[in-house]
Amino acid sequence: MRQEVVLAMLAKEPSHGYELRARLGQALGPLGDAMNAGQIYVTLTRLEKAGLVAAERSTTVADRSDRSDRKMYALTSNGQQRLAEWLAEVGWPKPDLAEFHLKLVAAAAAGLADPLTIVDTQRRELLRRLRDAQRAAMAEPDRSDAALLLEGVVLRLQADLRWLEACEQTWTVRRSGS
Repeated sequence: MRQEVVLAMLAKEPSHGYELRARLGQALGPLGDAMNAGQIYVTLTRLEKAGLVAAERSTTVADRSDRSDRKMYALTSNGQQRLAEWLAEVGWPKPDLAEFHLKLVAAAAAGLADPLTIVDTQRRELLRRLRDAQRAAMAEPDRSDAALLLEGVVLRLQADLRWLEACEQTWTVRRSGS
């Protein structure tokens, strides 16, 4: 869990960990389904140790009837500054080689496996993930944040599938000796 995402969710209003998890789940839609509640609390603890959030025990009547040991987390001025820096950063994931790319080329170069078989196996998995992402996107309300995130997942999977097509073409041409 990116610490800055938690800071951003706390910027709206101080929250209990369970409220924060619910807001993250709502914002991320099905992408938040894999989010472990423990990750949120570990992240909050790290942010508190770093001085980016402050925690206070809840004292409202509603909280006392439910659980009096709940902590309410709020951004500190350092947390607000870190969040502002993060939002101002311009970045994108580096176009690094994934493990699959390296495995494909290494297996082919060493003659350990048929690269076309590896490509085909990967393509089936990417197509499965693409179908899942497309179904999830269709289930989201139009123009929701979750739908937008899922569109990004779909586009990345489609790009990976195009790259696999290029790999297949390359090894097919090599086999034919053209």
